[in-house]
Amino acid sequence: MSILSSRLSCGVPLIVEHMPSAKSGAIAWMLPVGAAHDPIDRQGLASMLSELIFRGAGSLDSRAQADAMDAVGLSRSSSTGMVYIRLTAICIGRDLGRALELLTDIVRRPRFEAASIEPTRELALQSLAGLRDDPAHFAGTLLTERHNTLPYNRTGLGDEAGLRAISRDDIVHAWARGVRPESSIIAVAGDADGEAIQEQLEEQLSDWQGAHPEPVLSPNPARGSTHHETEDSSQVHIYAAHDAPAENSKDAIFERITLAVLSGGSSSRLFSEVREKRGLCYSVSASYSADKHFGRVVAYVGTTPERAQQSLDVLSEQMALINSGVGKVTQEELDRAVIGFKSSLVFSGESTGARAMSLALDQHRIGHPRSLEEMSAQIDLVTLDQLNEYLTRREPGPVTLVTLGPAELQRPANL
Repeated sequence: MSILSSRLSCGVPLIVEHMPSAKSGAIAWMLPVGAAHDPIDRQGLASMLSELIFRGAGSLDSRAQADAMDAVGLSRSSSTGMVYIRLTAICIGRDLGRALELLTDIVRRPRFEAASIEPTRELALQSLAGLRDDPAHFAGTLLTERHNTLPYNRTGLGDEAGLRAISRDDIVHAWARGVRPESSIIAVAGDADGEAIQEQLEEQLSDWQGAHPEPVLSPNPARGSTHHETEDSSQVHIYAAHDAPAENSKDAIFERITLAVLSGGSSSRLFSEVREKRGLCYSVSASYSADKHFGRVVAYVGTTPERAQQSLDVLSEQMALINSGVGKVTQEELDRAVIGFKSSLVFSGESTGARAMSLALDQHRIGHPRSLEEMSAQIDLVTLDQLNEYLTRREPGPVTLVTLGPAELQRPANL
């Protein structure tokens, strides 16, 4: 595999990875109008933008746009993140040129037709209303709201007042102001000719100009707090979050291995201690996610009211133990984590869509794309002594706790 990494004359970073065995080509186009950019009184704007971009662009109305994409077998989707709307598309490699033409129309010339605004608003309101129908997801959004740095604590769904206030003028202005090349990212992976793609995009995007600054970060006053949401249910959902290294930190790889030891499958510590040995819950996990400026670890337990307090106590005990001398990682645990990481790399390398998104996210988070070989080599360099040394200086910081169920739980002393 070879990676072409360049910056087009308009300022947009372009990454193309040629995958010799692939027959498909995937495009990930990151557009800097995510939820964190929404005005405080128009939250939900990014969600509506994400839906509206597939309802006509350039000379094509909604139906004609869909027909044109179907004509080249273009599988496409969009999703709302904090900084970006992520526009993704996959097709046969030979049709990448036409796919890029269609996506360029979406980015540069969206129609945002008046007739599409109200149906899109209703879909957004339905998604927001449906949040309470999924208690685990709802509890997770409460955790994000209370722990993440502002304005990265938003759900992406917006709020009812904001959604109802959004006008077509708001939509047109947000896109025109925010979708700028120097803050966007384009990544292509698969059966792709990097030089041909670069030449095509230079021609299509030559008159595109400007940048859109990232949102200004500010502290979240609720970080480190405890919140309970009362719900008469036979289930209890428990979430805890603490800070972790940013993606560009040298400690990010150590944090990933730490979380693999804690929650990397049926042999992991949380699964063994909380579920298998004590039978306290039906689900337990912990995960690490990182952005350019910060990272976080989120631990979750789904259990019953009768076992909720003990589940929380054992979870917090295990989360604290790994930072102590008593809870040092063993060579067996490290070997298992490394095998898991390498398996994940192999699987991701077989998906052109996953590779395109990974390349784009790398560009955003660390400023350059990484090959699978580079990531594998980084894992191989980690030694047991290095990992355990990291754990002696690991500083999770304040822990934010959210519980949802019939009764409040007592916060463990070690949280």
